[in-house]
This record gives sequence, structure tokens and C-alpha cells, in this order.
Amino acid sequence: MSTATTPPGTRPAPDLMARGMDTMARFMDQARQMGDVAARQMAALAPAMRPTFAAPGERSPAAALMGKSPMALAQDAMAYAVDATQRSILFWDTMRQAGNTFVEHEKAGCPPVLVFDWDMVVDGRTLPRRCNYALVSIKPPAGFKPTDPAMRPFVIIDPRAGHGAGIGGFKSDSQVGVALRRGHPVYFVIFFRDPEPGQTILDITSAEATFLRTIHERHPQAQKPVVIGNCQGGWAVMMLGASEPDLTGPLVLNGAPLSYWAGEKGRNPMRYTGGLAGGSWPAALMADLGNGTFDGANLVANFESLSPGNTWFRKYYNLYEKADTEAERFLEFERWWGGYFLMTRDEIRWIVENLFIGDKFARGEISAGKGASFNMRAVKSPIVVFASAGDNITPPGQALRWIADVYRDEQEIKALGQTIVYLVHDDIGHLGIFVSGKIANKEHTEIANTLDLIESVAPGLYEMRITGAEGTGLNAGYQVELVERSVADIRAVSGEAENEAFPAVARISALNQMAYDTFASPVVRQFATERTAEMRRQMNPMRARRYMVSDQNPAMAPLAGLAAAVKENRAPLTPDNPFLALERAWADGVEQSIDRWRDLRDAWQESAFHAVYGTLAAFGVANDAVVEPAEAVAEALGDLPDVRAALARIAEGGYAEAVVRMMILLAKARGGVRRNRLERSNALLTGEEPFASLSSAARQALIREQTVVVEMAPEEALATLPALLPDPADRMRALTTVGDVAGPEEEMGERAQAMLARLRAVLAPPPALPAPQAPEAARRHGRPKR
Repeated sequence: MSTATTPPGTRPAPDLMARGMDTMARFMDQARQMGDVAARQMAALAPAMRPTFAAPGERSPAAALMGKSPMALAQDAMAYAVDATQRSILFWDTMRQAGNTFVEHEKAGCPPVLVFDWDMVVDGRTLPRRCNYALVSIKPPAGFKPTDPAMRPFVIIDPRAGHGAGIGGFKSDSQVGVALRRGHPVYFVIFFRDPEPGQTILDITSAEATFLRTIHERHPQAQKPVVIGNCQGGWAVMMLGASEPDLTGPLVLNGAPLSYWAGEKGRNPMRYTGGLAGGSWPAALMADLGNGTFDGANLVANFESLSPGNTWFRKYYNLYEKADTEAERFLEFERWWGGYFLMTRDEIRWIVENLFIGDKFARGEISAGKGASFNMRAVKSPIVVFASAGDNITPPGQALRWIADVYRDEQEIKALGQTIVYLVHDDIGHLGIFVSGKIANKEHTEIANTLDLIESVAPGLYEMRITGAEGTGLNAGYQVELVERSVADIRAVSGEAENEAFPAVARISALNQMAYDTFASPVVRQFATERTAEMRRQMNPMRARRYMVSDQNPAMAPLAGLAAAVKENRAPLTPDNPFLALERAWADGVEQSIDRWRDLRDAWQESAFHAVYGTLAAFGVANDAVVEPAEAVAEALGDLPDVRAALARIAEGGYAEAVVRMMILLAKARGGVRRNRLERSNALLTGEEPFASLSSAARQALIREQTVVVEMAPEEALATLPALLPDPADRMRALTTVGDVAGPEEEMGERAQAMLARLRAVLAPPPALPAPQAPEAARRHGRPKR
């Protein structure tokens, strides 16, 4: 009898056991994930489930009724009935006007909603790679000073996520208005309702690069333009900065979701939508039903579902409650909100697969064509990120997490010569980031003021803090400070980002999309025509409900005359009418009920998402879905060519290198820099020799190199300062200059004062050598006789 033997390492039992243990560990992790989800949901739902009555210090409606006599109540009831009827007529007349505006806007092709006049500069429909984008130049209105062609231009790119262009300049107090008031030339990237046949996202990026080249030609004496991207426009700005780094100046990203997987459990439900829909195939289906065109009204409906209490009830109740004063603001905003734009099938699939589902931007996996990919590390311009904790469409995690995904730590940001500044508002909503007049007059104004100085900031990661109040106190105006932050701070702000459930979504989405493209798409395309596609668009509830309240509906015809009569005989209520208090309490209850339903819906969706995709991940569906970017395994920072070159020249240079190095050492010790110090630093670097003779690029290169030196070898950077300043007169001049920029010494913290003392000690004149002593004197001092 012979016995068969199994070669070592080929026995299946240990392998199966190892796999089983690994699967069990993943299941245990999934159980912990579900427990965490449940705990976060309970914490988020608990405040919303509590009933809300009168605010502290206010009388409840019932108490107001109890204090009235029957006759007074009857009079109040009659007055309320008249007022409510009049407000109803005014409300529906405003809705009729909004419907008519929608109809006229659609017939006109949904032009930009800019309140500023503009001239066409470049029409993307005439470029070799045609697209429906265009560059326009904004004309300063009456009362604004003329723009200075030598000042840095501002370029604003609005989101194309269902709506049209112009939200960044649809009123005077806006991003456009802020730049125009400062005298900057302002350009706006608009787009038309209908895409060019076959256009892609890469065609748009190519067109925007052409726009920037044209601006350079129109302003040869100006610095590179500031490029501002709102929401989806932020993707465009970063793609532009990564593909054409020599064309862009500072980049400003407002509410731009560059890391779509990031967020907090129990708070940011929109990131689960793609997974619950099964991936990207529903978007492809809707585009196929649209005869190759995706209707942006579907995206707007998704946005509205995030805050149903407001979008389905509160904003209309506000119009009803303030029917005498709210109509103009409502109609102004509704003109933009009700303008729906179209995308090609390729565009919507690119967005969903690369950003919503795949989250590929931060990992450098988005194809730029010809085998290349968009790499955010290639962006060399300073970047300003504006996010808000009150934004439920782009929460801070989605706006900021890409920083932690692209860069390993803040030292790498400095070594690569990058400057990133972020600003997080406490409570403003998503649209408020772009449209709020208060935001324009504070945050956007202060960002614009800081952009003039940002290239004088040493590379690194900073948080912008705006304190004070406009026009109050002895020092009227806001105080701005850039505080040094770490990548660890970004991870803390951005919440959950690494979760195996999301890579599982990407994997399942790819499988579902392949199945749809193979079996269903050919059939759907066979039956879809342009006539049926247009019929579907017109029947979309987002459009149909606006048509229904326009003059196209005969039932709305009497409202114009009735509204005119009401305005002539208006009898508004007194503020103390108890029935008005009851109405407001009822409205609050309706909104809260809708929002409670939303919270329960979001909790169920989040639980379902983690239960389905977390379980799939536990089975190993996403094991090979997470691809580590090439940058994560790059060589050590000290081996980077620019770092090696900077360290090799650590003892080389002169007055300019020494002063910049000293200012960086002092700023590092301080942990931040206020804008008044930035202003003094900028005045030095641009107005005094030897800095004034340097080009802007040379000054930035000098700052980047000295930042690398200070960051990688701080002690040697300090010790070699005397080699840069051999002349005692230059040393004193350098110390005086740095002290003037730093400001009063008593305002410095202990660390900064200690660093200033070290700078003075290192650059102090060497002590004079003692005179030769006689041998007797030498013996008296114990020195051996030579």
C-alpha cells in the first residue's frame, strides 16, 4: 500500500481556516459598524423627536387666546379671516408670476440669471472640441469704479448640476459684485441649456483652458487669474488646475464635493443615494429615455428631497406669511431654481461613476485622456476651500477630505510648495455659500482681500478665522487670521471616509452597469425618440407644477385683477393677533412633521446601505476595489529632487534668503499669521529691494525653497543664518526688518518671543577677541606658559 502525500503549503484546510477567520473578522467589524450607525442615528433623531412648543420667553398661542374676551376674539377672528384671504390671493398671484417667469425663461432657452450686463468673449460652440460653455466679460454697472486691466482677473465657474449659470452673480451683493467693487476684471463661465452632440467633461475642461489663455492674452500685465468654482464648478476648477497648472492663479472652491464618500454617520445621507439605487445604471437609463440626454430636473428633485420641510412647505409658507414683502425675493430666486439644464449621456455617467460612486478624484484615478489622469498634487496654485457645517449637500467632510487623501501630512504639503487655506462656516446652507448677501459681504469679501496676499504666505495648511463685526468697536471691520493646521485636523473635521461599504458600491455598480449596457440599454434606445424624450421632460413634476400655476392654466386668469384689488384695500393684521400666532404654530408643526419623516427615512436608508454593502464587503466583494494611489507609496520627502536641492543650498544665498527664512521661522513658532502681518510682509516683498526686483514667480520660488529648508531642517536653517548674512550691518538690518513685519513684541506668544530671541542670539556680532596677556598675567589666571 502506498500513501499519497500532500506537498507542504498546498493543504486546503489552513487556507480555508485563514479565510474563514478573515471573513469572521469582517463580519464582526460589520456588526460594530451597524451598532455605530444605530447609535449615531439615535443621537441625531432624539432632538428632532422632542415636541417643540413656544420658545423661552414667548407666550404660547393658547395662552394668547385665553387672555382675550369673546368679543375681542371675534374681532380678531374677523380681521384674521380678511387678512388670510388677502394673503392667499397675493400668494397665488406671486405663484402665477413665478409660473409665467418659468415659461418665458424656458422659451428664451434659459439664459444666465446674471444681473450684470456682459459681453461674449469666447463661445465654446465654435471651438474645435465643441461644448455648450462660453466665457463672458462682466460690465461694471453704474456706481462701480471702472475695472483695471492690470489687476488680477477673477473667473467664476458656476455649477452645472441641474440648474443654469449665474447664481454667483444674480444680485449685486455676490461673488461678482465683490470682485467688481475692488476694480478687478471679472469673467464668468456660462453654459447653455442644450449640450453639443457628443460633448464630454474633457471637452469642457479643454474649453475652460482656452478661456484662461484668452484672459492671459487680454491682460498680459496682470497676475494669473483667480478661478472660483461653486459646487460642481469646484471639480472643474481642480481639473483645470491639475491639467493646466501654469494658467491658473489662486483657486477658490466653494462647497465643492471632491471626496464624495466622506461624511458623518447619522448626518450626511446623500452619499448613500447611489448605492441604494444600485449604482450608476439609473442615470444611464434616464439618459437613454431622454434620447441620449439627461434631464437636470432629476438632480434638482434630489436636492429638494434633502430638506423637504423647507423646499416643500416652509419656503411657500414664508411667501404666504410675508405676502406683502417676500414676493420679489421669491421670484428672483425661483428664476434660477426653476431653470433646468440638460447633459449628454456621457457627461452624467462620467460624473456619477467617477465622483458620486467611484470617488476617484482624490485618488488620482480620473482619466484625463491619452493615458494620463488628473492628479491634484499637480496643482501648484494656492487653494482656498470654503465649506459650511450647515451644508447638507456638500458637508465639510466632502469639501475637505481630499486634502488628507492627496497628502500624507502637512509636512508633505510644505515640501511640495503648496498652500491650502480652508474656512468652515458654522451654519449657512449649501446655496447660501453662493447666494447669501451676508456671506458675500463677509466671507467672500475677506477671501478676496486675502487672495491679494496669499502668495506671500509660506506653503502649508491653514484655517482661516474671521472674527469681529463689521463697523463696530474702535477697529471697524473684520479681523482675519490664518492658523496653521495639520492633516490630522482635516481627518477629524471630515468624519468617516474609509469604509469598505463604499468600495463595495463601486464594485456592484460596475457589474450592474455592465449588465444594463449589455441587455437593457439597446432595447431602451430602440424605442426612445426625441419626441418621447421632450414629452417626458415637459411632464416632469418639476416643470409640470410650474406650468400649472402659469397663465397657461385658465383658472389662474382672475388672479391678476384680484391681486390688484387686494393691494388697494390691504388690511394687514396687527402683530399681536392670536390667530396669527396659531397659524405660525401650525406651520412650525407641519414643517417639523415633514422633517421628522425625513429623518426617519434617512435613518432607514443609512441602515439599509450599511446592512447591504457592509455585508457584501464582509464577503470580500470590495477586497480589490480599494486602489492605493501611486502617491501614497512615493519616495520619502527627503529624496524629492526639490527638497534635496533646497537642503543642498541651505548655507547659500544672501539678504533675501535670510529675511524670508527668518519670517518663516517666526511664523512657524507663532502657529499662524494675521492679515495685518501679511499686509506688512507683502509690502516688504513687493516694494523693497532686493525683493522688488524679483518677478512674482521668483518670489514664490524663494518662499517655497525657504519653507522646505525650515520644515526639513529647522535647526540647521537657524544655524546657517550667519553664513547668509556675513556683514554685521546686514544682520542688524535683517533683524529690524523682520521685527517690523512681526509687529510689537509684547503681542507675540511665548514661542514666538523665544524664536525671536534665538534669531538675535544667532545673528549677534561675535565677541571681540581679548588682548594678548603678559606671561605673569597668564600665570595669575592659571594659564600654562607657552
